Amino acid sequence: MFALVKDGSIVKMLSGNQGVTIDDIQHPKAIFTLWTKDEREAIGVYEVEMNNSKKKDEKWYINTDVTYSFGSGKVTGSYGDATARKHADTLFTAQDESDGKGTEGDVATEGLKTVLIRDVKKSAESELSKTDWYITRKTEKNTAIPSSITTHRDAVRSKQSSMETAITNASDTPALETLYTRNNEGVRPLGDIPKKDF
Repeated sequence: MFALVKDGSIVKMLSGNQGVTIDDIQHPKAIFTLWTKDEREAIGVYEVEMNNSKKKDEKWYINTDVTYSFGSGKVTGSYGDATARKHADTLFTAQDESDGKGTEGDVATEGLKTVLIRDVKKSAESELSKTDWYITRKTEKNTAIPSSITTHRDAVRSKQSSMETAITNASDTPALETLYTRNNEGVRPLGDIPKKDF
């Protein structure tokens, strides 16, 4: 992305994928790829340098729109302070019910905890479904379920339960983010549903 600067102020943002008219002179889009930095800046076209120091992972935060500024001979795009996504559900209030928006106490907007717990349940369900046929066969034919299968299914359910508890007990969004942050070995505090190839 580029910006057109005149008299020390940004007058227009430029995408760089089409030509631009500056001081009644039409310039082709090639100025963004073929011209040197100095040639572009001589006519007031500056490439935007992004400052992402305040940008956060959008799974956990809502970032602000980018603001652009010109100073020290460069154009910088910066984010403001990000807002943590709500970790708990938002419920309909009595006023919402009076206004016909929903029933008081029902979930109006799901928080991260609800979404993340649903994802854990789906992951566990997916893993268990690989061995559900053993349960069906046991029911229909009374064929014993191998102990390795029973052990794995128990481990999946146990891990699902501990993961859901950890998510429920997280005090805020940064705590949830910490649960999901993997270290250099790919391990995260929350852990993962056990997987097994059959």
